[in-house]
Amino acid sequence: MNQESTENIEKEIIENEATIEQNQENAEAPTVEISNEEKLEEDLAKEKDKFLRLFAEFENYKKRTTKERIDLFKTANQEVLQAMLPILDDFDRAMIEISKTDDENLITGVNLIHEKLKNTLVSKGLEQVEINPGDDFNADFAEAITQIPAPSADLKGKIVDVIEKGYKLGDKIIRFPKVIIGN
Repeated sequence: MNQESTENIEKEIIENEATIEQNQENAEAPTVEISNEEKLEEDLAKEKDKFLRLFAEFENYKKRTTKERIDLFKTANQEVLQAMLPILDDFDRAMIEISKTDDENLITGVNLIHEKLKNTLVSKGLEQVEINPGDDFNADFAEAITQIPAPSADLKGKIVDVIEKGYKLGDKIIRFPKVIIGN
């Protein structure tokens, strides 16, 4: 019985293997078609992904170049405005001296020209950096020329005097104010 059982088991194994091989042969034909369809769908998905990435990259490029262009237009006249700043400073000093005279017509005429110059520069985006004596010193917004003994205890580490005004064009400081700090 032992031998017969072994032989029967071997026959069953051989029959099962034959059945499995036949099933695999029968199943292979549709599997090839499904795999081709799956492969095509996979290729299509890859191409769609590539297209979407390329499209997103192009959109980012357009946004970046538009932003760069806007920034360029904002700061295009920066050099001209920087060249005008010493003239504006001289005009401010001249206004102080002219205001000491008694000639009202001279004061009015020069004041009109001074205001027109300032308004024109402001219309081009120039702004004065607001800094006053007594403000805390911040190296991000002002340039310290020197330190002097503070006239009072509350001015230690603070701005004592503004030597030269600072200006900014948009958000960018194009000339830092020059200040004296109390020590």
